[in-house]
Amino acid sequence: MGGTDTGNTSKTCGLTELIIFVIAMVCGTACSILSKLMMELKGVGMTGEIEVFEKPIFQSFGMFIGMTFGVVMHCLVLYFKIPFPGYPFKWNDNDNNEAKKPFTNGDDIKGNYGATDFESLVGVKEQLQEEESSEMMDIPVWMYFFLAIPAVFDLAATTLCMCGLTYLDVSIYQMLRGSGIIFVALMKQHVLGHVQTKFQWVGVGWNVMSVVLVGITAMLSSSESNEDDQGNNAILGVSLVMLGAFVQALQFVFEEKVMTMDIPAPPLLLIGMEGVWGAIICLLVVYPAAYYLPGDDHGSYESFFNTMAMIQKNTGIQMAFYVYFFAIFFYNLFAVLVTFMLSSVWHAILDNFRPITIWGADMLIFYSFTAGAFGEAWTKWSFIQLIGMCVLLYGTAIYNAPNPGSLKLKGQWWAFGIDLTNEYQQLESEAEQAKMDAKWETLQAKAKERKGSFMGEKEPRESIHSQFLRGGFGSPKI
Repeated sequence: MGGTDTGNTSKTCGLTELIIFVIAMVCGTACSILSKLMMELKGVGMTGEIEVFEKPIFQSFGMFIGMTFGVVMHCLVLYFKIPFPGYPFKWNDNDNNEAKKPFTNGDDIKGNYGATDFESLVGVKEQLQEEESSEMMDIPVWMYFFLAIPAVFDLAATTLCMCGLTYLDVSIYQMLRGSGIIFVALMKQHVLGHVQTKFQWVGVGWNVMSVVLVGITAMLSSSESNEDDQGNNAILGVSLVMLGAFVQALQFVFEEKVMTMDIPAPPLLLIGMEGVWGAIICLLVVYPAAYYLPGDDHGSYESFFNTMAMIQKNTGIQMAFYVYFFAIFFYNLFAVLVTFMLSSVWHAILDNFRPITIWGADMLIFYSFTAGAFGEAWTKWSFIQLIGMCVLLYGTAIYNAPNPGSLKLKGQWWAFGIDLTNEYQQLESEAEQAKMDAKWETLQAKAKERKGSFMGEKEPRESIHSQFLRGGFGSPKI
């Protein structure tokens, strides 16, 4: 993660993490736009009349159905040993290269100990890797039921947000969801015990400021419209989305915890089981409750039977749902990878980027594809939203310090007099020491698992063993 959590291994935002982040942002943008688009589509209902397809619970159900594909991918990764983040499998050529360097430079070891001894070292490492892989993938039965907890969080958050979206513009909706970053940061520090640094809190603060600017833009733009009905329900929509953002923060933090436990849940299994449990809860709990609650959907808050009738009778709704199905799966896949490879705060930052990308995509749709029928036009207030985008990038760059491409607050004019040089130096020193300690602990752990020296000899095993672990490879072969 950008910045080091005290007492935790540092996770840096490198090229791979950046690519995962960008893909998740693209898929998330598509999900939000498709969600609003489906709620504006019209089709024939079960009574033969034209109705608007406002089905927030169905969108939550569709999201979980898409996520269940993660179980299939999890099984494929295990069966074919496909390299994937969170799993112990590596590409064959990488494995071969690693085999040539069991613990350090392979040529040095081979030169000092000889070919036969070198092959024995390679065999020891391969055996240890196989044992570690089998132990990691030995998932207990209780884990499959334990993953129902984030599914409940996800179901509650998504349903609340989808209900709020029916009363709001998509830009306001996504802006409010982005405010969840402050909830995540607080829970990460006080629940997970990962102390956030001062510059990370500064970065979070600027992210919140960007959310406010984007929200001001959307509200100023909507205040000029004559949509009185939408304005009357705005408070309800804002309340629902903010409550959903809080529940979503619980989900993000729980997912980070469950993927870093002593027995961690692999990312694909986490996604898939969230989908399985979420779909089951939707069918057995949420839909029956929505059917019997009074509402405008043929006497129900949301009628499952009317939803199925509209899907069956309208090709446009079917196509929109198919695209949404795949977009939501890939968004959840890459968003969980963001949490796994970086942190839950980065997952929240991902949601903060989406108002900007949604805004840009909406304008592209408005001017280039639909001739003003759908999307969002540039208004006299849009420059505030552009400023918000710059503030968002600025805050994220501060949070990502001291990694490459980040901004360090050292009293510069753009740091507004904030100087945290000592904090950066301390973190960099701790990160370097942590790397050295991790390497040494790994060598010690592997040494304890071996039941003999690397040479297979009886007497000198301790001296050679100790010398090898401490990097002393310059002595002549024994």
